[in-house]
Amino acid sequence: MIKEQIQNDWKEALKSKDKGKASVLSMAKSAILYAEKEAQTSLSEEQIIEILAREVKMRRDAVAEFEKGQRADLVEQSNFEIETLLSYLPKQLKEDEIIELVENTAKEIGANNMKDMGKLMAALKPLITGKADGKLVSTLVKNYLTK
Repeated sequence: MIKEQIQNDWKEALKSKDKGKASVLSMAKSAILYAEKEAQTSLSEEQIIEILAREVKMRRDAVAEFEKGQRADLVEQSNFEIETLLSYLPKQLKEDEIIELVENTAKEIGANNMKDMGKLMAALKPLITGKADGKLVSTLVKNYLTK
């Protein structure tokens, strides 16, 4: 469904001569196609969401580097790409929603110190994939476990 939506939106962007959006969607299509060729099968919606989330993460990392290099043009371009890709991902969780998830999951699995961080992150992964930035979740987990 997401793959078809990207394909249709890509066609519309080309027809309306929206080069920026067409370029972003073309990169997304390419990443999905590459993953399908690697797996030698069609991808599930969850796998496509993971790919798009990975693409968003790469661009967020690039924004940080571009800001260090004072490249406002590239920051703006990357932010546009992030916004475009986020529109195909599930609604992003707010920080307080993530904190609630961290607390509930930690109580369920009995995580209460930094030694349990890996276990807690593994339990959270299926709940947050494509819905939250991994760095933010990691920071919130560390904060929770060091209380």
